[in-house]
Amino acid sequence: MPGRFFLTSPMAELALAVGQDPEPVVDEPPRRNVAPAEAIVVLTEDGLTRMRWGIIPVGRVNARGRPVMETIVNARSETVFDKSAFTGTGRAVVPMNGWYEWTGETRRKTAWRIAPRAGDLLFFAAITDRWQGPGGIEVDQVATLTCAPSGDVVDIHHRMGVILDPETIPLWLTGAEEAVIPLLKPWPDGRLKVEQAGDVDWDAP
Repeated sequence: MPGRFFLTSPMAELALAVGQDPEPVVDEPPRRNVAPAEAIVVLTEDGLTRMRWGIIPVGRVNARGRPVMETIVNARSETVFDKSAFTGTGRAVVPMNGWYEWTGETRRKTAWRIAPRAGDLLFFAAITDRWQGPGGIEVDQVATLTCAPSGDVVDIHHRMGVILDPETIPLWLTGAEEAVIPLLKPWPDGRLKVEQAGDVDWDAP
């Protein structure tokens, strides 16, 4: 599941791919190592914008009525519509050129770069929330959804992000719950390539 990702495509190219105006994010630079808690480019039904990656669930409770304490970077797609902690969240898409996973023991981990074989953008299904802090501060937040892994990544990680085909993006953003549930599945085998990540991938964003 994505814990770090990269988005290096020009914003004009991204905007063209999703049929949106690039102006709100036109100054976004290429980023090779995007981490949770950073502002990232997302697509909502209102267009391209930026949100904080990671939902701080202030005021949200679990099924037992207890506060949700951990920041939510990735949410399980199998339960996203069932858990009370996600009641009232919106939907978005997180575009990226690929993401990273790690295997191996602590201090001896190997980094892997996962990207589409066709070289296209990837579009991850996500949920959104708005954090309201002291003094009237409001921060729009986003968390990506995960599912079981495809055959391409199963040897690297036991989960992967829910990847949407471009033509299904409007349905995900605005469709009824029962209509979008079939979208929450692993991407077909053979579409992703997994390569060992070199040092160049860890340049500062």
